[in-house]
Amino acid sequence: MSNTDNPADPFKKALADATRVLADDPDVSVTYSVDPPGMTSDTMRLPQVTRRLTREEVLLARGTADAYALRRRFHNLQTHARFEPQGEMARELFEAMETARCEAIGARAMPGTAGNIDAKIGSEAARKGFGNITDAAEAPLPEAMGYLIRQMATGRDLPPAAQNILDLRRAGIEAEAAETLSRLEEIIEDQAGFANFARKIIEDLGYGDQLGDDPNFDDDEQEDNAESEEDSPEPDNQQGDQDDQPQDSEADPEQSQEDSGDSSEAQVAMDQMADAEVSEDSDMPDGDMPMDPPPPTPISDADPNYQVFRTEYDEEILAEDLAEPAELERLRSYLDQQLEPLKGAVSRLANKLQRRLQAQQSRSWEFDLEEGILDAGRLARVVANPTTPLSFKIEKDTDFRDTVVTLLLDNSGSMRGRPISIAAICADVLARTLERCQVKVEILGFTTRAWKGGQAREDWLGEGRPQQPGRLNDLRHIIYKSADAPWRRTRDNLGLMMKEGLLKENIDGEALEWAHKRMIGRPEARKILMVISDGAPVDDSTLSVNPANYLEKHLRDVIAMVEKRKMIELIAIGIGHDVTRYYERAVTITDVEQLAGAMTEQLASLFDTDPRARAKFAGLKRAS
Repeated sequence: MSNTDNPADPFKKALADATRVLADDPDVSVTYSVDPPGMTSDTMRLPQVTRRLTREEVLLARGTADAYALRRRFHNLQTHARFEPQGEMARELFEAMETARCEAIGARAMPGTAGNIDAKIGSEAARKGFGNITDAAEAPLPEAMGYLIRQMATGRDLPPAAQNILDLRRAGIEAEAAETLSRLEEIIEDQAGFANFARKIIEDLGYGDQLGDDPNFDDDEQEDNAESEEDSPEPDNQQGDQDDQPQDSEADPEQSQEDSGDSSEAQVAMDQMADAEVSEDSDMPDGDMPMDPPPPTPISDADPNYQVFRTEYDEEILAEDLAEPAELERLRSYLDQQLEPLKGAVSRLANKLQRRLQAQQSRSWEFDLEEGILDAGRLARVVANPTTPLSFKIEKDTDFRDTVVTLLLDNSGSMRGRPISIAAICADVLARTLERCQVKVEILGFTTRAWKGGQAREDWLGEGRPQQPGRLNDLRHIIYKSADAPWRRTRDNLGLMMKEGLLKENIDGEALEWAHKRMIGRPEARKILMVISDGAPVDDSTLSVNPANYLEKHLRDVIAMVEKRKMIELIAIGIGHDVTRYYERAVTITDVEQLAGAMTEQLASLFDTDPRARAKFAGLKRAS
């Protein structure tokens, strides 16, 4: 091993391989990040492990990896969505118990995972201050319920902070649900049976009004309908006659011809009635029947089969409409204070970009033309020789002047904290810099209006949970700065990203398509779209009731459409996430501190007049 190698790399690789084996999923991608851990359809994001390889880092990474792997192995999204309660507290209890079930099954079958998960539980409980809580009313019930299920299923002691929460809540839980809890052992390995068990506990604890419809009722109703169809005689209708017709024809051809004649006459009569109902002014092709109504317009130009359950709750909204002016000013002040140490470095990079752009902005001319602006510098020749024709000149066009740049920022919950702060300040500084160079800038953000589905999911539950409803959440697309708005009027808007509760889920495909549609309507000759994201598309509500790659496939389809049409230049920057899997021209940064440099360098490369510099950028896939 060379001196420059990271001593943590062998451990990371070994842990990633072991996680894939434990999850029984060889294709899952395992990454390490300073951002909060998380799991999507194809990626697990584990806590960062530094070069020091401290015991706490190692145990936390292993525990998180084991927990996600067991969830992936023993959890079925469709079953979970079918039994999931409707109310918020009921859903949190249901989720905590299901997580405990998956981890308990793994601990019973593979005891080596139990200690790792204990370390994860202890770290999370300590971080949340569970060890300092003394009042049962302040102890979170969902966490206590999950701890109880895990302890009953494995017989293991909990870390002290977690045990404190359980001790405060245990007596109250057992007083209400002791009889139901006694059935845990017999159903823990059956997810559907355990889901019914969890719903019964939620009812015992007094949250039965949040359960929603009984998922077992639909199964009983379907079985009853199937039995009634088998027992009932075949209806005496036209379809039944048609089904029997071939047998009748063989038995009595004459009767068959009569029946056929009667059917033809009936059909002619029906056609005449239909014609009579059509207005004489109707615009119809001669000799044709009334035309069917046109099919509904597809939600996505990139994939006509992409479905959305409800669009009426989606919103495209100005940043200033999401907060009062005083609140925006306060949030902007908070952003400036938080990033004061970083502004100097970002400003230096922005000045570097500005110098490169202004160097290309120096005026150049074409001389000795027959029309244009009179070239005063050549008038001496005309004075010396009056037969010499006048000379004119024309200023050459500069490619980057007639340009618009759109920054599309991921406003998902995983960006919370330093990543969204740095993204906001970088967008702010770049907007100012490009505006000085006469390049228009638009700043957009994308998230959802709610966690876990919002009003769209409420409607879906109310309609009986139809299968594969498509995207099942309410979009929120935010316009922080339009291309035509001056920066000074929209400066405070970027402070909105600091607003508590704004950052939720991310549905990248529809956001990219939205930004693309906005750009192609612009008059500028050159259009550049830069996407800044820290992960793959994730929306728990959608992914729980659709194929696991539903949102990711749509993102790939939209990217392919944008790159094929070539109406805009698309680039992407991934923060701790390999976006090169999706975008042709992309760069991945491992540290959010690199964001400012990556944004300025990529924009400068795009504006560079040297073809070799632009070719170098086009081939760039990863930043170290």
